[in-house]
Amino acid sequence: MKRIIVSAFACLMCLISATSWAKDNYPTRPVTWVVPFAAGGPTDALARRVAARVANELGQAIVIENVPGAGGTIGAARVARAKPDGYTMLMGHFGYMAAAPSLYNNLAYDPAQDFRGVFRFPNTPMVLLVGKDSPFNTIEEFVSYARTNPNKLNIANAGVGSASHLMAALFMQRANLDVLDVPYRGGGQALTDVISGQADALFDQMNTVMGLRSGGLAKPLVQTTTQRTTQLPDIPTVAESLIPGFEALTWYGVYAPAGTDDEVLQKFLSSYHSALQDPEFLQLLQDQGLQLLSDGEETGAALDTFTRAEIQRWKQVIAAAGIERQ
Repeated sequence: MKRIIVSAFACLMCLISATSWAKDNYPTRPVTWVVPFAAGGPTDALARRVAARVANELGQAIVIENVPGAGGTIGAARVARAKPDGYTMLMGHFGYMAAAPSLYNNLAYDPAQDFRGVFRFPNTPMVLLVGKDSPFNTIEEFVSYARTNPNKLNIANAGVGSASHLMAALFMQRANLDVLDVPYRGGGQALTDVISGQADALFDQMNTVMGLRSGGLAKPLVQTTTQRTTQLPDIPTVAESLIPGFEALTWYGVYAPAGTDDEVLQKFLSSYHSALQDPEFLQLLQDQGLQLLSDGEETGAALDTFTRAEIQRWKQVIAAAGIERQ
């Protein structure tokens, strides 16, 4: 009996030792980041840029796996069910991590319970833009016309529940505007129609707007940050021109399945912090129109808290806008 007990104890100690070794030496193989959108889009491009720098600091490859469908919820559900060993993570976006619980009746995951934040990316400001031939040159002109001509203007969007849709809904609520909501089957066609004058306006990401403006194809009217960005210093914010304190940003973060070990998350956060010390990497982010976070906002714990707050925020916006569940 003693021999059996000793043998069992030895096996237990070996298991503990192996587990400790795995944590200390993590990662020993490539890590997968699931991006719930098709390759080539803005979320995919951002994920690949950041993954390349973090992988360099981590000393192990990060493989991007595109799992598109249902507004990002299919890929998110896959990561929620993954083994919490640090080798499968999610490139999270506010759409399927904050708005989805209020948009889908049978969501296969709980963003607040089924994940742990790893780190949060810099924010992506949104900009309301119009085509180059639009009669509106300022946000004041746009709002004045909209208020005196209810439902004569429209704001296009990339589809129900998209970032452009939700930003427009929030803006119209807070600015008290009656503007038609025009959903498209993706952002590309919506943007094309705004540029050509078939649609009046669109909320789009900063990096897209910067390129369109420099090419003379569109005019930015207002940005959704609380303060003017370095990328568009001459364009006013909603907060300064219309609604004090207004802020609405597209945000991203890396999430791991709930139950993932603290040490694993800390290694990733440390690698991201190291990447942020590289001036070239910081410049790359800023060139993409991204807005760097304040110290402490990028941590996994801060991302978890932020996610829960955003779920409640967009729940109210979606209910007020009468957006139907899918």
